[in-house]
Amino acid sequence: MKAPNRDLLVLVKHARDNEEAMERELVQLNKLLMDVETQETFSHVYEIIDCNKFRINTDCRRIMKLIHNGEPPFVFLNNKN
Repeated sequence: MKAPNRDLLVLVKHARDNEEAMERELVQLNKLLMDVETQETFSHVYEIIDCNKFRINTDCRRIMKLIHNGEPPFVFLNNKN
């Protein structure tokens, strides 16, 4: 299985010694990232700050709707970290 085209920086000491092991490691890393990078997890770490209505919204559906439709003026997507 070929890993999707993704920019990853993986630092290992012995990458040139065993190319098969490095390829397996990249495939496992890609599987892990595909499981974690979902809309649900994305919407849990972001919140909407609406300066027009003076509200902070953490609803998953509204966050995804804002992502797909674009941000109106003075409505911001904020990372909770």
